[in-house]
Formats: sequence, structure tokens, C-alpha cells
Amino acid sequence: MDQIVDFNPEDFDVTVQPGVTRKGLNHFLKDHGLWFPVDPGADASLCGMTATSASGTNAVRYGTMRENVLNTEIVLADGRIFCTAGNGRRSKKSSAGFNLTNLFVGSEGSLGFITKTTLKIYGIPEMMVSAVCAFPTVKAAVDVCVQVLQSNIPIARIELMDDVAMEMCNNHNKLDYEVAPTLFLEFHGTEESVKSQAKFAAEIADYNGGSQFRWAYETEERNRLWKARHDIYWTVLQSNPGCRAIVTDVCVPITCLPDLIAQTKSDIQQSGIIGPCLGHVGDGNFHTFLVFNPNKPEEFKKAENLASRMANRALDLNGTCTGEHGIGIGKMAYLEKEMGPLGIEIMKSIKRTLDPHWLMNPGKIFSSA
Repeated sequence: MDQIVDFNPEDFDVTVQPGVTRKGLNHFLKDHGLWFPVDPGADASLCGMTATSASGTNAVRYGTMRENVLNTEIVLADGRIFCTAGNGRRSKKSSAGFNLTNLFVGSEGSLGFITKTTLKIYGIPEMMVSAVCAFPTVKAAVDVCVQVLQSNIPIARIELMDDVAMEMCNNHNKLDYEVAPTLFLEFHGTEESVKSQAKFAAEIADYNGGSQFRWAYETEERNRLWKARHDIYWTVLQSNPGCRAIVTDVCVPITCLPDLIAQTKSDIQQSGIIGPCLGHVGDGNFHTFLVFNPNKPEEFKKAENLASRMANRALDLNGTCTGEHGIGIGKMAYLEKEMGPLGIEIMKSIKRTLDPHWLMNPGKIFSSA
């Protein structure tokens, strides 16, 4: 179950079994001048990424798993097997009936097992360049993101790390970035287009009080920069020995993001616990890691309350309680507020139809009641 079972380089699609990971697929694709860009950080199984609708740093340019899955093979609770877009089908679009593929993408294993997934793949860009830029405030950094997108600059990645995250990142990775709200950016394309994109983005950053861009041109430099970003969870834990963290995310309309982050940071500071904020600001998604000592129940309670305030605030701003982490067990309480009772009942009716005995990942997303 770890094979690439169909590969169509001229059609830019590939079909893989559950044991194929993101890095494994990209290692195979590299010799063909192709890659799969969805990058949640971890070297996850691609079928697992499909089941959770994984996202990551490249989503602003290439979309999430939901935009990159063409078909899936599913084993239902009663043992029947079917393909969500029809057996062997891999067209880039279809208006034939209900979109069953998207029903299973992000279903968290609650409707069936994904035994194959067919994915879009892309040509490796001629040039990739990364940059880091510090700002006086979170609002200034997010304003740059909004203006970059409004200017139709096809940015590949645009990530925010607050001052708390940057300080931990510097200490853990022996880096020397400014301890301030910071954007990590990346540009993909031809050499000429990348230079043009980067120049325009640098001008927007300068207008908003940003520092000079610190560039990373070589693959090794870029990998080091993005590894520091992806490793932030482990950085947080290793910076606070013996502690654990509640990791949570929300997503809101991008214009609401500065106020949401500012209010969340204020809540964290007043609580007295540690909680760096970071996220995929290009699509309004941000995370926080709420650190607590497991031997101090009062700290865990504070972290839970902070996560709850953040989720409810996002919902009040017409956002979602989770942009990419999913509902699982921890966010079931917010799903009804987000979807409404009728939305929940429709989801449960689909669950009852496909899995009448509630065998598939029971107790996740919503209760069996």
C-alpha cells in the first residue's frame, strides 16, 4: 500500500496509495521536473493529508488538498469500494452530479477509508526566492499581505511569526532575525517574473514600515529558513522544558486578521502564559501554541479558556473555528455554532447513510446522538 499506481506527467496528475508520503512523492517527481506543492510541514501520508484536507505554507498560491484532489478510492463501512469521481477518472473539472470527492476530503476518516488518492501536480518553477522582513506591528505586517494580494502579485508563500515566535526561533535555530512581527515570503516563477514580484513586494513592505528584505536565493538557505518556520512547534516545547501546548488555529476574512491577532495576543499576555502566534496570513489562517505546565492544572485551564475565546472570536468575525487542523474531538463544541443545527443534522444524515453503525472514527466531528 505504498505505491505510486498511476503517473501521467503530461496530464499533471498522479495516483498514490496510503503509504506514499509527501516527501516520497516529491523525490519521485523531481527527476521529471514536477512537484506536489501542498506542504503542511510534516512528511505526512498523502491519503492522510486528503482525509484531513491538509494545507500549509504554499496554500496561498497552490490551494489546500481540497483544491488538489481529483479523485479518491474509498472503502466504506460495509466493505464496498468506490471512487468518488468514478473509476479511473482524473479530469481537472466536472459538473457531473454531487461533488463526492470534496465530501470525503477533510472528512477525518469518519465516512470511509481512503485507499488511493489522485492528485494534481505542477511543474517545478524555474526560480524560487525567499525573503524575511520585520515590521513594527502585526497590523503593518498583515496590511502588507493584503496589499500584496490586492496588487495581484502571485506570491507563493507569505507567513507571519510574531515577536514571541521569532525570539524562540532565533534562540533554537541560532538565527539572528529581528525580534518583531515578521513576514516570511517566497516567490516562484521565471527569473524575470520573480525579480519583478519581489521588487514590487519589497516596495509595499517599505511603504508600511518594513525592514529591508533579507534574501535567501540558494536551496540550502531557503530550506533552512522554512525549516525554522515549520519546526516552531518543537521549538516552543524545547524552549519550555517539561511543558506541553494546546495547538489551535482559526481562519477569518483577511481584513479581520489584525484585530483578531491583537486581541488574542492581549488575552495571552494578561493570562501570564506563553503563547506565540503565527500563521498563513495569505488566507487569513493563524495558529497559536498555548504553553502550560502539566503539573499546574490552573495553567491548562487558562490555555483552554484562551483557545475557546480565540475560536468564538473568529466565529463572531464570520470566520471558522478551524482553518486546517480539523474538528476531531477538541472543537466539536464550536461546530454547531459555525454550521447551525440544520447543518449538523445534514452532516449526521450523511454519516448515518454511509456508516449506520458509526464504526468509522467514532466520536469525532460530532457525537453519535
